[in-house]
Amino acid sequence: MSSAQYRRELDRKRKQRIDAEAKAGECRTKESKKRAEADKAQQEAGKSKNASTIRMKLRRADQRDKEAATAGKEASRWQKKASDYAKQEADAQKKLTRAEASEAAVAERRQKRESALAQRREVAQRAESEAPLARTEQTVGNVMTMLRAPKPEKLRILLLGSASEGDLRVGREQKRIRSAVESALHRDLVELDVRPAATTEDLLDGIAKFRPHVVHFSGHSNEDLIVFEREQDNRHHGHPVPAQAFVRAIAATDEPPLLVLLNACKSAAQIDQLVEDVVPLAIGMSDSIQDGDAIVYAAQFYAAIANGQSVRSAHASGQAALELAGLEGHDLPTLATSEGVDPSSTVLVKPAE
Repeated sequence: MSSAQYRRELDRKRKQRIDAEAKAGECRTKESKKRAEADKAQQEAGKSKNASTIRMKLRRADQRDKEAATAGKEASRWQKKASDYAKQEADAQKKLTRAEASEAAVAERRQKRESALAQRREVAQRAESEAPLARTEQTVGNVMTMLRAPKPEKLRILLLGSASEGDLRVGREQKRIRSAVESALHRDLVELDVRPAATTEDLLDGIAKFRPHVVHFSGHSNEDLIVFEREQDNRHHGHPVPAQAFVRAIAATDEPPLLVLLNACKSAAQIDQLVEDVVPLAIGMSDSIQDGDAIVYAAQFYAAIANGQSVRSAHASGQAALELAGLEGHDLPTLATSEGVDPSSTVLVKPAE
């Protein structure tokens, strides 16, 4: 969940606690009032010499005592609720603090990346003024190295799904992606290699045999790990793979992919290394993302890609689909690029002229 979601949860628990405390206070006030009325009736009964009046006053005192006891129980019940809400409020505050720290770290990394990119652009501009021809040749050479020349072939997408504990709907995500591609304008120019229950062997085999232009992973991850499955038929704890090992596996081919999409929680922390060392473009999630949000983003992203849209437009389309559906994870998908690569002009599916 994002910090905005945790902040709303914190506000809700705080309001519930305050309301419960107010209810408890009202009940305590009522209890005190009824106790006072009971004491007064007792005193009046003691002063009276009329037997009928005494009985009436004692009945009133007894009734007020019962009402006071009921109000006391109600006050205790509301006080317990207020205590429970206070604990939930404290837990929400902790989660909010962690989420804000995580988002701040992501923002800091993004700022550093943008600052480094700005510095590199400044150096390139100075070089351009000194040697236009040399700079042009060098830039073209670098970009062609990162984005290999298009070939008359289909866009190959390797879909890896991992949910060894059965808590994620990766099969549903792969089905939605396939359906989105098959309904697209250039569906005949896209080829999918779908590997549910993906192991690390599937990763290496898919890269070596299928030679994908896009590697898509859906499953569990964090800032440092990606979790694949093991060769087991029953539910089990997955096989955690360090981010650095995953990067080396992606690079273990003569023609690395053009794009890696990690549709998994907190995976945005890993994409900077991917675009720095291996691929021109990478997408990850800046925080924990709900299963349904991840499915909606992926389906719309690949629909836009197969319709001939640029990577930047497809990324924006996926975010828009989340926001239009009223989902809160639209700000989680994060796009990173290598220096000199413009995602707005990078089109992965383009029919031959």
